Amino acid sequence: MGAIFIIVFWGFSGSAFNFSDTWQLVINTGTTIVTFLMVFLIQNTQNRDARAFHLKLDELLKGVKGARAGLIDIEDLPDEELEKFHDEFKKLHEHYAEELIKRRQRSLKKTSVSTKTP
Repeated sequence: MGAIFIIVFWGFSGSAFNFSDTWQLVINTGTTIVTFLMVFLIQNTQNRDARAFHLKLDELLKGVKGARAGLIDIEDLPDEELEKFHDEFKKLHEHYAEELIKRRQRSLKKTSVSTKTP
């Protein structure tokens, strides 16, 4: 409702000031300020969400037996160390993806063999 009011006000104020350069400057300045405020608000919300997400993950890491506690504050590490962890987990992912493919192939072979035998 507020947005509709602002648009109507914008239209009437423009015609009242004959759409002058000063009017355009005031409107553009106002919209720029509102845009910056919205960006800061959105960024603050995203930062709070990311912080809460990390705390939840930290709690899970703390509670899971066998999990590396060194990963709890990983977001505070320098980029070089993060890249090392990324490479390590990428290799793990590739390894487990290959294992999954092999397991599926074995399962398909067993299924096809069992359907052929009477």
